Parts: sequence; C-alpha cells; structure tokens
Amino acid sequence: MNTFNQIKISRSALVHNYHICRQAAGGAAIMPLVKADGYGHGMIDCARIFAEQGAAAFGVAEAREGVLLRAAGITQPILVLVGVISDTLRTIVEAGLTPVVTDAAVLPELSRVAGACRTEVGLHIKLDAGMGRQGVLPAEFIDTVQAIRRLPHLRIDGIMAHFPMSDDRQSDNTVLVLDMFLKTTGSSADYGLDRCCLHLANSGGLFYVAGARLDMVRPGIALYGYYPDGADGRKNAVSPLLQPAMRFVTRIIQVRTLEAGRSLGYSHLFTTTRPSRIAVLPVGYEDGYLRVLSNRAQVLIHGQRVPVVGRISMNLTLVDVTDLGREVHPGEEVVLLGSQGEEEITADEIADWMQTISYEVLCLFGNLNARTMVE
Repeated sequence: MNTFNQIKISRSALVHNYHICRQAAGGAAIMPLVKADGYGHGMIDCARIFAEQGAAAFGVAEAREGVLLRAAGITQPILVLVGVISDTLRTIVEAGLTPVVTDAAVLPELSRVAGACRTEVGLHIKLDAGMGRQGVLPAEFIDTVQAIRRLPHLRIDGIMAHFPMSDDRQSDNTVLVLDMFLKTTGSSADYGLDRCCLHLANSGGLFYVAGARLDMVRPGIALYGYYPDGADGRKNAVSPLLQPAMRFVTRIIQVRTLEAGRSLGYSHLFTTTRPSRIAVLPVGYEDGYLRVLSNRAQVLIHGQRVPVVGRISMNLTLVDVTDLGREVHPGEEVVLLGSQGEEEITADEIADWMQTISYEVLCLFGNLNARTMVE
C-alpha cells in the first residue's frame, strides 16, 4: 500500500559506516548492534548487509529478535543482551542464541534447559561497570565463574561490560571502567578462560577510548551514521565521516493562502502576521514527529528550509512556505530528515529541537513508518 510518509535507508551508507568502524577497530572483531529493529533502520536488512561485510556476531535486546534473525538466515553468533530470564531460556537455547548472563540466579535453569535440549550453551558474562542496571558486580565475578563451571551443559565464551559515559570524550569515567574491566578479567586465565572473548567498546569506546577495543567491539549508532556525542562528534571527527543512512520524506497534500491574523492548529500556538502560504503535510506524532517539534522544527522543500508553524497534531503538520520564493504544489516532496539539494537536516539537529538524542529520533521515525532500502 502506498503511503505519503517514507523512510529510505541507504545501503551504501551502511556499508561505508561499517568499513569506518572496521578500520577503527584494528584487528578486533565487529559485533553490530541491530536491536530496536536496527535502530529504526530494519534489523534483518541491516544484519544481512553487515554479515556480507564480515560481521563476527550480532547484538539484540530480546530473544524474539534473535529468532527473527535466525529465520532470515543469519548464522553468526547472536548475543541476547537484555532479555535473559527463565521464560526466554528455551527459546534462546533452541534458536542457538548466546545468552548474556547478568544474574547468576538464572544459571541453574539455563543448565537444565540446555541439558533437556541435549546441547552445550556458550554464554557471555556481563559485568556491571557502573550503570546500575544489569550485570554481575566485579566482586562477584569469580563466584559467578565458579558457579558456571560447576554446572553441566554451560560454557563461558565471553566477558563484557558497557561504558556509561563513552560519549563524553573528557570524562575520566571511561578510564576507570576500562581499568576495572581489565583487572577483573585479568584473573580469568586462572580459570581456563584465556581464550574468552573480551568486549567493552560501544561506538564511543571504539572511537574515543584508547585500549578499549580488546577482542571485539560493539558499534551501534556509528553504523547508522551518527556519532555518540552528537553534532560535536561530527564536527571533531576526521575524514572520512560517517554517513547518515536514514532519510524521512513526506509529500505536500494541500497549500493554503491565509490572511494576516489567522491562528493555526490546536491551542492556536501560531498566528500569521502577514498574508501567508501554508503547506499541509500528512505527518504527525503518530509517525514519530512529536508535538515538541511544534514551532521549532524545519523541513526541506526545493532544497530550502521552511519552518514548522503551529501545533503538530496526530496526522498533520503545517509549514510556512511564504518565503520560499517559488510556488509549491500538492504532491511535491518534503524532507523531514536527510538532505535535499545542498541542505541537510540531521537527526542530531532534530534531537536538539526535541531535547533528546539522535538514537531516539532514528528509532521513532524508522519504527513508525514504511521503510525501503535504497542504494
């Protein structure tokens, strides 16, 4: 079914970004993060592209995502980063997924399920590096290793942690986390884990934290064309730059000429101060174009920026095209995210208008609209 609002994902940008990450990783293996439906870019399509480029493994949040990847033909290890609880263990084991253990309490049941399935399960242990969310505390690491070794059908394949502040290049926290991780895992060889895969670096760790690449890196946002520290990251980056892979476009459905003094939309947040040409767009907060963008955002029409005026509603947004310098007509393309001509609106800019981060913008737009892959 045709729809006005379209997300277009650039395959060439994804490949370009993967190669930049691979170059930054040195000899470390690459595990692309494809959770949240590939950060809104399409989990299966992205995983296939990254697999073609040599990805060693993939990271998902929940077991159901891993099952979908297996059904799509992805054969690499798939780490389940969040949803490893008793209810998901059989699914994880039967699909050949890799559970990331964050709590030793799940281990006996995991061992039982693995035995029932007549298989040995390779798992990764996650250390809590200061996030306070999930993970084994460093002081509990050895006890957890010993508990796993006492249980049948379980094998430790990796040890990981997650940087809380790697998007801040000036933070001392990343050095402390790296030091903690290396010290905690330093004793792993004493327990026969000298061939264990150690991984810590997300996109920020990959680009900004010396010594964090270890055996494997886990880029997420960088693969989709954005820096973890937003616009500052792009400004300070060296060439070649990451390329944003997502473009969000819609169409004009009506153009109205309104006299001065006309109030627009819900709550009358905007009133014309002159005779105005107002274009109506069939996009709103249902599509992830949130109300917070009202009277703040800009869009591109004919390669020029025009302002959003009035309150964004569920399905409609108004833009003022009075100063465009040319006529506009129903059916013409409008770019909400991406480039048109010489102009570009990035997810970082939209995130600034929304007072959030590019990750949220990409997930909102990509997961709420029809999506196609383009070259």
